Amino acid sequence: MAITRWNDPFRGLSTVHRELDDIFSSFLNQSAAPTADNLPTMDVYTEDDKQLVAEVHLPGFSPEDIELRVRDNVLEIRGEREERIEDENRRQRNYVVRQSVQSFFRRIVLPNNADADRVQADFDNGTLRVVVPFASQPESKQISIGTGGGNNSGRARKGTRNE
Repeated sequence: MAITRWNDPFRGLSTVHRELDDIFSSFLNQSAAPTADNLPTMDVYTEDDKQLVAEVHLPGFSPEDIELRVRDNVLEIRGEREERIEDENRRQRNYVVRQSVQSFFRRIVLPNNADADRVQADFDNGTLRVVVPFASQPESKQISIGTGGGNNSGRARKGTRNE
């Protein structure tokens, strides 16, 4: 008696299923909300403790695509751009529309001494530079420390041991 090996008739479906998953995953990742991988890079630093600077690198964006606000001591940077390319090939009677939308939203909590009324922003060569000056702080005043020459000098205080 010969043993016949049974071949799984659905074996090829698992490969097709995996390929379809890959196609849909790549499609959804391109059109989904921004993740840490596709957010624009941003550098935030202070200059001489006089101002906070945020530089957001936005290749492909224009100043009209960006909205900047300060609300409740938080700097909000929002951007959205849409690209639409239409290609009509009359010979082959094909009509292709390629459309992509890219958006992002970043928030930076500002220090308490940030002067929201004097925020400045410039956009140059794909980089948004936002400068938030700090309000001037009053100068610190040196306070002298006494040597204990008050009424109780040399005597033990109530409730303490005198050794």
